[in-house]
Amino acid sequence: MIEPDLRDRLIAEPESILDDTDVMNALVAANERAMGNNIIDLRGIAMQRLETRLERLEDTHRSVIAAAYENLAGTNQVHRAILQMLDPLGFEDFLRTLSTDVAATLRIDCVRLVLESRQEANDPALRKLGEVLYVAEPGFVADYLAGGRNVPLRPVTLRPVSPQGDALYGDRAGKIRSEALLRLDFGAGRLPGMLVFAAEDPNQFKPTQGTDLLAFFAGIFERTMRRWLS
Repeated sequence: MIEPDLRDRLIAEPESILDDTDVMNALVAANERAMGNNIIDLRGIAMQRLETRLERLEDTHRSVIAAAYENLAGTNQVHRAILQMLDPLGFEDFLRTLSTDVAATLRIDCVRLVLESRQEANDPALRKLGEVLYVAEPGFVADYLAGGRNVPLRPVTLRPVSPQGDALYGDRAGKIRSEALLRLDFGAGRLPGMLVFAAEDPNQFKPTQGTDLLAFFAGIFERTMRRWLS
């Protein structure tokens, strides 16, 4: 028998039972046992299916909200990095900002700006600009992006680090595991370039991730570089 006080509370507040999934499942199970094995309760089966659908909808809802927050956080990161990139007034400071403030904001471990040039890479003026700038022979960008395959070149490529990256990353080559490659177009009459974001985390840049924000960053970077190159 139910204690009188508990019985009175349940009668006064029946919604307390209706809102409790575990209690309702126990009541339905008890009702099915009382009916015996020869009777099938279609209402119970329907309720179980509805509960399953509700759980799937809740999981989807949580996933959508989490993805929305992640996209918002990523957008804010890229916007902050662009503002930091636009601050320097000199090219050397511009490159230094890439490797420090921009890298920290985007939470990446290494930045490389690849410029194709017919000028010798050992030129003292180029060495003065630090390790961020990597001067390569004409055709290097296309070869590195394609990875030895005959594939169309995309504006942004996310992938595990290429074996060709040993020369690009220098002393850090053994630590870098994933990279984002932003193909750069500096305008008619100029050789192409590439901005490289690299990370030690192998899962930071994967082909399945979206590239819209990085493509936007690359567009701003191209326009900034055209100013320096002119």
